[in-house]
Amino acid sequence: MYTIFKKELRYFFSNATGYIVIGLFLLATSLLLWVIPGPYNILESGYAQVDGLFMLAPWLFLFLCPAITMRLFAEEKQNRTWDLLQTAPIKRWKIVLGKYLASWLLAIIALLPCCIYYFTVSYIAEPMGNVDSGAFWGSFIGLIFLVGINTSVGTFASSLTHNQIVAFILGLIICFLLFYGFDIVGSFFSNGELVSAIEWCGFDAHYKSISRGILDTRDIVYFLSVSAIFVLLTTKRIEKRL
Repeated sequence: MYTIFKKELRYFFSNATGYIVIGLFLLATSLLLWVIPGPYNILESGYAQVDGLFMLAPWLFLFLCPAITMRLFAEEKQNRTWDLLQTAPIKRWKIVLGKYLASWLLAIIALLPCCIYYFTVSYIAEPMGNVDSGAFWGSFIGLIFLVGINTSVGTFASSLTHNQIVAFILGLIICFLLFYGFDIVGSFFSNGELVSAIEWCGFDAHYKSISRGILDTRDIVYFLSVSAIFVLLTTKRIEKRL
């Protein structure tokens, strides 16, 4: 598994595609948070907070995570290297897990430079350092779990097709439905408890819960469990094709 993990990391950083994907993500967040006027702009808000990042990032991850994972299996099958990989003395679930963990780490690497926004806001705040650190780091941890669950979905989407573009679109659609789809369904009901129960099934409700700065074990179990389910589904899909 570790060999697969290293192989994926090495491949991602050995070609321009990986740097372009991460660069576009960071460029988009920087422009929307600091340059382009709008609801996410930190300077326009008038407050020493980075809430714009945590409202914006989940939507950008709907594109970033499928872009990272779209080649995991689709490219292997397209280039005929999957047949060679199957002959390796390694269990299928270890192949899937190695690819998934590498993708999750890559998404975290793309996210880490965003920490500079916290230190920048802390520096320009009056008085200096007057920032809600608990809310920031709680939300940041929430983003790490969110990219983990999105990359598991993207990994599954990549196992469904030979085409990377199709894998990207499938990953984007599934991530969107699981992130915001339950909120849409809940809006059709008026019963508060039913609405809450429906919304609880989606990614967004658990992300917002962690973003309050409280690490609830129910949210952590949810993220890890759903990620494990998609890793298992990917493994079953790969085994089914043998």
